[in-house]
Amino acid sequence: MTAENGDRRPVFRALTLPHLDALLSRAGLDRHDRLRARAVAEVLPFRTNSYVVDELIDWDRAPDDPIYRLVFPQPDMLPKADVDRIAALLAQGAPPARLLEEAREVRMRLNPHPGGQRVFNTPLMDGLPIEGMQHKYPETVLFFPRQGQTCHAYCTYCFRWPQFVGEPDLRMASGDATALREYVLAHPEVTSVLITGGDPLIMSSTVLARYVEPLLDVPHLESVRIGTKALSYWPHRVLTDPDSDDLLRLFERVVRSGRNLALMGHYSHPRELGTGAAERALRRVRETGAVVRCQAPLIRGVNDRAEDWADLWRKLVALGAVPYYMFVERDTGPQDYFAVPLARAYEIFREAYAQVSGLARTVRGPIMSATPGKVQVDGVTEVNGQRAFVLHYVQARDPELVGRPFFAAYDPDARWLTDLKPLAGDGALPGVD
Repeated sequence: MTAENGDRRPVFRALTLPHLDALLSRAGLDRHDRLRARAVAEVLPFRTNSYVVDELIDWDRAPDDPIYRLVFPQPDMLPKADVDRIAALLAQGAPPARLLEEAREVRMRLNPHPGGQRVFNTPLMDGLPIEGMQHKYPETVLFFPRQGQTCHAYCTYCFRWPQFVGEPDLRMASGDATALREYVLAHPEVTSVLITGGDPLIMSSTVLARYVEPLLDVPHLESVRIGTKALSYWPHRVLTDPDSDDLLRLFERVVRSGRNLALMGHYSHPRELGTGAAERALRRVRETGAVVRCQAPLIRGVNDRAEDWADLWRKLVALGAVPYYMFVERDTGPQDYFAVPLARAYEIFREAYAQVSGLARTVRGPIMSATPGKVQVDGVTEVNGQRAFVLHYVQARDPELVGRPFFAAYDPDARWLTDLKPLAGDGALPGVD
């Protein structure tokens, strides 16, 4: 397997804050809105690249184009008072330290670590916490390699935003591959390791191999997962990057070891599959024996139409990928701006699901990845004269909760598990204090 040949090898070019004003102007924003978008970028991370800008965004539709909204800060993404205050500081030429202080104050009100990640998920070894790892569900360990805590481009909705804002106290990362292997060896209940970020495919194949290969002789490990958006935001990572062949050979070694290698591909919109490079990248990964499973949250203004999801799932199946999850926007960062109410989320999912064949109905959703576990909204019904959501845990800290249906009082405005209330006469929702 060799890298694709061509007259020109694409070179990755990151676009960051110094490029933002010119790109916002290209989208037609006036000076006032450019300043406000720049204020948002003081709080939440901004990074895109030339492939996304040149190949994925329809600039004739910007700033309403879904891919534009996926990667560019919106002037009204954060509370108006916060944006106004930081925009005023920018206009006054405030010193960087003053801007950082104001941005930090806003960040800490945005629930930077949802789902009890730091409180409940950090594992212990010999009574001491292990940095850069999470162990929420018995079967699965998450690992955050230090060198992989950035991305080819940042999604505006991303719940991992604290990894990217330069706040060491908010970041989860580890460079200790030995600790990862020793922890997994010591926990026979762990059958799957998810290497996440950021984006692990931002790393060289050599560095990624340092974390992956020591796991391949752990007898009880069944699968290795890599969470990535590289196949969408920089498909040349597996096509023509200098070490793309080495990366694919690493994938092959994982498969030959008898483990399932799953790339958890983050595809938010069918446009991301609309280039020849994106299609070729998916095929090259599949040729290694790896499985590509695809997931994304439902985001207002980006993919909140059933037609987009049905189109996305059909394209993924045609390319041999597996539709996996439709998530609900998590309770962190700009949730207020991007979230879709659960009732509407369910309708979008159901309408999209009804348009696809059985091969695409591997997908599950809408899913809330909440503190007690992953909760799926199964529908709306009536129970003892009360309108109710039907839900169940797809995964849970307490395995006894998995798969058991339960009900919550219907609320057309509810956007998250903590917004839901039990039916009249019932106790608390299972798993929710």
